[in-house]
Amino acid sequence: MVRVRMIKIRQYERGLLFKDREFARILRPGRYYVPDPLWRVRCDVVSVRQPWLRHEDLEVIVRSGALGDEANVLDLRQHERALVWVNGRFACICPPGLSVLWTVFHEVRTEVIDARGVRFEHPELDLVLEAAGSERFLQPEVVDNGHTGLVFINGQLREVLAPGSYAFWRGMARLKVLHLDLREQVVDVTGQELITKDKVTLRLNAVVTYRITDPRQAVSEVEDPGQALYRQAQLALREVIGTRELDTLLADREAVAADLTGVLRQRAEAFGVKVDQLGIRDVILPGDMKDLFNRVTEAQKAAEAALITRREETAAMRSQANTARILDSNPTLMRLRELEVLEKVAEKSQLNIVLGESGLTDRVVKLL
Repeated sequence: MVRVRMIKIRQYERGLLFKDREFARILRPGRYYVPDPLWRVRCDVVSVRQPWLRHEDLEVIVRSGALGDEANVLDLRQHERALVWVNGRFACICPPGLSVLWTVFHEVRTEVIDARGVRFEHPELDLVLEAAGSERFLQPEVVDNGHTGLVFINGQLREVLAPGSYAFWRGMARLKVLHLDLREQVVDVTGQELITKDKVTLRLNAVVTYRITDPRQAVSEVEDPGQALYRQAQLALREVIGTRELDTLLADREAVAADLTGVLRQRAEAFGVKVDQLGIRDVILPGDMKDLFNRVTEAQKAAEAALITRREETAAMRSQANTARILDSNPTLMRLRELEVLEKVAEKSQLNIVLGESGLTDRVVKLL
């Protein structure tokens, strides 16, 4: 009697029938009676409710053509990736190789993308990046407002990115994204020891405000624009301060700062940086020079104070002389002046006063 094997396939299942370890065909829903006298028949029942078909003999099954229109087959090359959408929702990213998705119970849509361009662009970029497992295939990059991103692929500058979200395929090239701040920035140039034209050694602190105007030139000409600007500021300070005497430097720091800004601005343009301003913050003199300046300042102030005192004394004497001339020419005014003085004195004391028409000679009046 020949042994017959009964196989039942439900509506949400498919049977993968193997005979003598070789794939024979796919069993669709129903009841099957398969002769198996030598126990060499095997049927692997798989569910089509799950989109993915995974099997150790997947390539043999696909090559047989038995799947028909019930499955979506992806055979991706090394430089290809596929975006998979199931029932209108993004599911995952498929790597290179063979993949099969059942289309019996699900609406499956796939997009095959050439990853050799390295940068991944898609209308649903944010949705793809948020999906679980996407970080295995994509490297996200976010460029903040006020910044720019420079994309280096295999050591070559390929692209400048505006603020926004971006993604790049992993494993396709040696990728580096350099972020540059395009906003106004500040560099402190502190503790610079300089020698003036009159051979005075001093220390100077300055501050430089700048912004990057040409990102490509900034990264191509120098390694670090901020450090390059710092070095150029040091050279500009030595060049400009060395041509001025100390008194000139201290008397007109704004003019010196304007000259420094002009020199540094011209040099910074060579590596894509615009200098807005260079300001002198502190001028620190040696101890002995500081004492000398203090003595000079003290002497100047003392001389100014003496001059002001002499001017005030001269003005007071000139006023008294003018008053005497007026009183001498007007006896009545002289009498009134005498009475004003007597009135002030009498407020606090008892006086004996002698009055006369021609001075104090005619009458004696006792005032209490």
